[in-house]
Amino acid sequence: MTNRITVSLDDDAQTALDNLVNQTGKAQSELVRQALTFYAANYDAATADAGENLEAYHQMLSSGEHVLLDVDFLHCFLDYVEDEAGEPNQAFLEQADKVSEYHAREYENRFDSLGELLDWLSLCGFLTVRATKGDTYHVVFPTESAKWFMMRFVELSTARLPFELEIEEGVSKVLITEVRNG
Repeated sequence: MTNRITVSLDDDAQTALDNLVNQTGKAQSELVRQALTFYAANYDAATADAGENLEAYHQMLSSGEHVLLDVDFLHCFLDYVEDEAGEPNQAFLEQADKVSEYHAREYENRFDSLGELLDWLSLCGFLTVRATKGDTYHVVFPTESAKWFMMRFVELSTARLPFELEIEEGVSKVLITEVRNG
């Protein structure tokens, strides 16, 4: 059964429809049906407020400095960097610390507070953060290996920022407090 509807199009919608007809060679009715079906199937994504996070993801990925990585791969990498004694491989630590030190130089001019840095790392998917009170943050990690790795990174990458860190570790959670110098 086919139902008919009448739709009024503004100039932008008409131009878009005309362009699609020219590109695809399909009839207007067929394109409108496909567009409506596509919109319905993707309604959540089409109506979500992606805003700043989507822009930040785009900037990270398009610069080539970051890549998408399945979280399971991250866990695999971190689970296999330990030596026979269960300690992190020294060569891995040296390279990871080098990356952290580079980020410390980068972050020196980028972040003014621990909250800003933790928000950024949360956006990158390494941790989940909640402000608790004042300058204290409740940080949750997906695994123990992600926790040790990211806490080492946080400590080293904040070395040039105008504050110190007070850290209270739990099993998979950490309380981090920003303590201003002077």
